[in-house]
Amino acid sequence: METKTIPHKNGNSLNGFTIEDIGNDHLYTSLDTPMKPNAFDMSDNEKKERLSILFTEILDVLGLDLTDDSLKGTPDRIAKMYIEEIFSGLNPENKPKVALFDNKYQYNQMLVEKNITFYSNCEHHFVPIIGKAHVAYKSSGKVIGLSKLNRIVQYYAKRPQVQERLTNQIANELKTVLETDDVAVIIDAKHLCVSSRGVKDDTSATVTTYYDGEFNSPEKIIELQNYINN
Repeated sequence: METKTIPHKNGNSLNGFTIEDIGNDHLYTSLDTPMKPNAFDMSDNEKKERLSILFTEILDVLGLDLTDDSLKGTPDRIAKMYIEEIFSGLNPENKPKVALFDNKYQYNQMLVEKNITFYSNCEHHFVPIIGKAHVAYKSSGKVIGLSKLNRIVQYYAKRPQVQERLTNQIANELKTVLETDDVAVIIDAKHLCVSSRGVKDDTSATVTTYYDGEFNSPEKIIELQNYINN
């Protein structure tokens, strides 16, 4: 599956889109999560200390009284949450360790893990994306534990994301670890950047799909969707 990258036209425009257009229309510019080369020069503890200082300033600018008992620990709590929880997928050390096992049951049909709940965050406004992922694969002779499918979804969800990229990253990881192209990923999610701000549409949802190998046929797509919907 080919993923197109929007080339930089200049510092403030990409293919005629302004930086604000990209953010408001939720476009993305690369398959890889944009990371600085020195992203991991600081330890997690150093990052938490720095983030706590920065969030103290943000809350102060907002006019909040950080001497109040309810707020005084908030910068530390946010910093810990960012590093250890909602953005833990940025750190490759947290990538799930996957072991392959021989397919001793000789199960040669599709395996579907559906309704994997995930929480991510929109990289354009840093507000939640809440959804479910459905993943499927056909064994090439090896299988992985079912929980690892969930962990792969969670790892890529726990970073600033765009849904299209999240879909592709999960699919490419599954193809790599399972050593097969016979992989499918479907994501159905609500974006709070759509429902709580901007257009403020609370009823719409976004669906993205990735079908490859044997799944990239009308018959298999229908079969997979029947499994998911029943």
